[in-house]
Amino acid sequence: MMHLLEKTVYVANVVAYTLAIASSFVWNKVWVFKASHGSVAREIALYLLAFACAYLLQFAFLCCMVELVGLNEYLAQFLGLFVFGATNFLMNKLLTFKKR
Repeated sequence: MMHLLEKTVYVANVVAYTLAIASSFVWNKVWVFKASHGSVAREIALYLLAFACAYLLQFAFLCCMVELVGLNEYLAQFLGLFVFGATNFLMNKLLTFKKR
């Protein structure tokens, strides 16, 4: 998006994460955590909470790396994926899809 559609690093980041969450819940519930228990409405709410926390943490990381450190925008986006991924996985394992 940044290169082909000439969007800023921030617009590209928001759009990419918004599209990714649409299918991510299903894949995590069915394949990653194999969660067949619990209320789906509760899981969706907790999943969105975990996503929001992970997204905000990676977005703050992205802003710091680009604005304060002067890191290349593409590299900052790439590194932010690891911040997001680790945070999102842990929150979903320990909270959203926790086996009761």
